[in-house]
Amino acid sequence: MRVLFFIVATLAVMALGNWAYVENYKTQRTLDEVEHLQREIGQIREQLGVLRAEWAYLNRPDRLRDLAEINFDRLGLLPLAPEQFGSVTAIAYPLSPSAQMLLEDLDMTDLIDVRGEVTE
Repeated sequence: MRVLFFIVATLAVMALGNWAYVENYKTQRTLDEVEHLQREIGQIREQLGVLRAEWAYLNRPDRLRDLAEINFDRLGLLPLAPEQFGSVTAIAYPLSPSAQMLLEDLDMTDLIDVRGEVTE
């Protein structure tokens, strides 16, 4: 009985050692992959910073103004003026279907004034 116990214990220790060996290599492989991904993220962030700097350089107002003047014949771009902008209140928003149904159901023959007087 003792011999059987020693054999089972030895096999269990060998199985656990094998499991620990496999898990150790999986962990090392995962850590290497994480390190590679972090390096890649750093490179992409650096590239993004360069692209943002280039975008800011290319979108300088004086440069765009000069390009608009040079290409006026082809593009016909004019400088922005305050009169070109509208008001938010001037935008006509579509009515929701439920609000549209309510307006259709209302009888508009008897209108009530703000003061409460009935007008026709």
